[in-house]
Amino acid sequence: MSRPTLSKSAPPPQVRDEEARLRELGYQPVLARRMGGFGNFAISFSVISILSGCMTLYGFGLGTGGPAVMMWGWAGVGLFVLCVGLALAEVTSAYPTSGALYYMADRLGGRRWGWYTGWLNLLGLLGAIAGIDYGAALFTGALLDLQFGFQATPGSTFVIFLCILLVHALLNLFDVRLVSLLNSISVWWHVAGVALIVGVLIIAPDSHRTPGEVFGHFVNDTGWDNPLYVAAIGLLLAQYTFSGYDASAHLSEETSNASVSAARGIVRAIWASWIAGFVLLAGLTFAIQDYEKTAAADVPPAQIMIDAVGTTGATGLLLVVIVAQLFCGNAEVAAASRMVFAFSRDNALPGSALWRKVSPRNQTPVPAVWLSVGLAALIAAPSLYSATAYGAVTAINVIGITPAYAIPIFLRLRAGDRFTPGPWNLGRWSKPIGWVAVFWVGFVTILFCLPQSAPVTADSMNYASIALAVVLILATAWWFAARGSYSTPSAYGSEREQAEISESIV
Repeated sequence: MSRPTLSKSAPPPQVRDEEARLRELGYQPVLARRMGGFGNFAISFSVISILSGCMTLYGFGLGTGGPAVMMWGWAGVGLFVLCVGLALAEVTSAYPTSGALYYMADRLGGRRWGWYTGWLNLLGLLGAIAGIDYGAALFTGALLDLQFGFQATPGSTFVIFLCILLVHALLNLFDVRLVSLLNSISVWWHVAGVALIVGVLIIAPDSHRTPGEVFGHFVNDTGWDNPLYVAAIGLLLAQYTFSGYDASAHLSEETSNASVSAARGIVRAIWASWIAGFVLLAGLTFAIQDYEKTAAADVPPAQIMIDAVGTTGATGLLLVVIVAQLFCGNAEVAAASRMVFAFSRDNALPGSALWRKVSPRNQTPVPAVWLSVGLAALIAAPSLYSATAYGAVTAINVIGITPAYAIPIFLRLRAGDRFTPGPWNLGRWSKPIGWVAVFWVGFVTILFCLPQSAPVTADSMNYASIALAVVLILATAWWFAARGSYSTPSAYGSEREQAEISESIV
């Protein structure tokens, strides 16, 4: 199959026929384009979900650097992530497809680049579902404890997690307009939720921490002696939260004016989350009454709320957080299922003929939804046996999805003037921002493969690096079996090729 060449040309107009553009990229439109620009922004904002990432890893942050690393780390990581988002948005504008990252890598670097990018992206997306929904299960257990004295165990928490996965699967079987509606509600729920929680924590507590404590107090409960290493590990809270914004790209085939809307959705979701997340972390940290008691709690944010407003008030605030986490998990299932669909459309997964099927009734990739939640359940299964497994699950998300962001950015930089930009582009800032993004991704990928606590035992092992190695080994092995059938279609694909694609998946 011939591969398109990259040639320098003038940027396309701001508004163009996205269905025609998709056919130019080689795909016959089969998904319903029923999502607007706000809905596209909303899905990335919902997946980033500061009320999920910040809350679920807040306890982790209290012991790995403490308030100083949480606050300054959030500010610094947010800046670097914004560079990654800007660079990725530029490439998304040029290639607005559900395959997103792997399709970009395939077009800019070749089949193997696309292949490994796709597998890394898939690992990260599935790790995100597992991390988000398991975090929601932890908070749900805390809520049940406050209301009914329910004592959560690893087994009961996992059952709650499976129930949440089932709900998200069922919601994603409907028309994409339901997903878009829920994500739009999610934006306002997050904004109002952060305002409510921070407002209560400003007014209600008897006392507050000083600015010096919030921005300067360093804590090391990891077992490691080197404070720089501990501070670096503590960046996981921010980096884990700032992930998943590729959801806007994965939903581009269901978004109107996607060449602009998907790119804007990525960038807006990052800077909006950056500001709101800083406010949330500051509100929580200023309100800590007893640091040791809070750090030792099963769900530290819940302890902060209990100390501030009592059990009844904390129950209400926890409910706000849990609903936000449910919105987040639902959006992540939507993004992951589109990735599964697109990857299968190009015959990259075992059983691709099944996973690329689209419901003719509502134009939703139903089998891909079920596969996404099923694999997420497997990824979180070690939480049944290891107290530290949840930190590793979140690291899986980071080391899987973050390199997948950098690969198309690096390939776009390597292509130079041969890359044809879309209507949304960075102009002369493209190269400096792109290289900063690539550097940052390389740093955090290595960082979050490292052990998070000492001594390193079977229980405290960061198995994220093992998961990454297993996926790369499986991807390599499957490459030799599937390389004859895997291929993205030729740009400007023939009518016959487009008809064959459409016929095989609907």
